[in-house]
Amino acid sequence: MQARQKETLGRPECRVEGRSFGFSCVVYRISRSRKRCRSRHPNRSNQPDELYFEEGDIIYITDMSDTNWWKGTSKGRTGLIPSNYVAEQAESIDNPLHEAAKRGNLSWLRECLDNRVGVNGLDKAGSTALYWACHGGHKDIVDMLFTQPNIELNQQNKLGDTALHAAAWKGYADIVQLLLAKGARTDLRNNEKKLALDMATNAACASLLKKKQGTDAVRTLSNAEDYLDDEDSD
Repeated sequence: MQARQKETLGRPECRVEGRSFGFSCVVYRISRSRKRCRSRHPNRSNQPDELYFEEGDIIYITDMSDTNWWKGTSKGRTGLIPSNYVAEQAESIDNPLHEAAKRGNLSWLRECLDNRVGVNGLDKAGSTALYWACHGGHKDIVDMLFTQPNIELNQQNKLGDTALHAAAWKGYADIVQLLLAKGARTDLRNNEKKLALDMATNAACASLLKKKQGTDAVRTLSNAEDYLDDEDSD
């Protein structure tokens, strides 16, 4: 995880079309084209195209193509804010969804999802937020992530580990059970050629994985026999 960097600067003043604003915020970098910020001062503009927000509101900046005006979303509303409301007043952190999952911060995670942060995004290690939730044993976070459509269960990071590898290695049997119930694959090997079963650090996780592998093996054999029976009947 990258170290967090903080800059201490004076409060900026912005003048746009004859109007003066004072604003500062904390910004979390989501991607090259999106930021997350918390306002420290309100913007109560009556202009229809501007985003209205109060002090402390979270704003997701979604369009920075205009150097003077950025587009942001807060509490389901979208509008424009002057770009220097957020410029150079930032404490940055990469991949807020991943950070929320690592910390077990459910409200932050829910906020990211509500603002359409991609659930299957990868960090620099190639890991998903689900991986980090499983690694940290945050079952409530895992449950929340599973409410999202098309979540990727079997994404392998740069070490080849999946969320199931992480849960087995850290010994979280309840999360292993949940992942298996959702269809996580037990046959994926990491860069060290290890299955999740090979990584299991306690008997409960190992038992769940062995049982699942046995069930999968029986199902595969049954499917093969059905295929051969169909061939014979032809």
